[in-house]
Amino acid sequence: MSGNLFAISDLHVAYSDNRQLVEDGLYPDSPDDWLIVAGDVGEIFADVEKVLRLLRQRFAQVIWVPGNHELWTVRDDPVRLRGEERYRALVEMCRENGIHTPEDPFPVWHGPAGNVTVAPLFTLYDYSWLAPGTSSKNESLEYAYSTGVVCTDEMMLFPDPYPNRESWCAARVVESERRLSSLPPGTRTVLVSHWPLVRQPTEVLWHPEFAQWCGTTLTAGWHTRFRAEVAVYGHLHIPRTTSYDGVRFQEVSLGYPREWRRRSNRPTLMRRVLP
Repeated sequence: MSGNLFAISDLHVAYSDNRQLVEDGLYPDSPDDWLIVAGDVGEIFADVEKVLRLLRQRFAQVIWVPGNHELWTVRDDPVRLRGEERYRALVEMCRENGIHTPEDPFPVWHGPAGNVTVAPLFTLYDYSWLAPGTSSKNESLEYAYSTGVVCTDEMMLFPDPYPNRESWCAARVVESERRLSSLPPGTRTVLVSHWPLVRQPTEVLWHPEFAQWCGTTLTAGWHTRFRAEVAVYGHLHIPRTTSYDGVRFQEVSLGYPREWRRRSNRPTLMRRVLP
């Protein structure tokens, strides 16, 4: 294989400027290029399908994981599914369009340094990354509400049939861990999740209380335990590359127009993950 493994997240195509960037600027460098889409394509089911289908027509392979926005049930969306049922419908839509999901066999990328298994994960969050100075989920949420920094998930992301989002997160972590643990010994991986697997990336948030909607302590050691060459994530809208325990973490978000315009009139879209 002579192509590249690229990644992007947080396309947010409800914004016309972002949609135009995707339609006009998101192309592979070669016919063999793969693209990871690490969540938050949009909120409307049909928009998500349209964008992913377009990208699948352009790239040799597309690998998708859900972000919180795809899981929202919004008033303007004719698809009224909630929670797990909505997620499963998104998975089925991806399969119909030839797109890899967290429910499918992990694809293997054949690079110049050997084979790497690309593992798309859906892990969610469980409020365990508490706001500074708090000691429980309730206290952490109360603090967030007092500051006005509250994730829209609280109104739009339903966990049905689970009693709450942390229960759904726990189930997803168990399933993801089971699948990763079944990989042959020595398998090198690219771990892909919308939410970062470790808390450290959230330390630069302007509002640290937002971290409780950004991940879970349950995935803290996965990047070393499952031999990650790189961990790809989005959600924070802070595109950058960092390293934890010798493993590269790559935040690949586009973000909202008001955010990427602060950095550039023409933002970087894809980021090369490998080689």
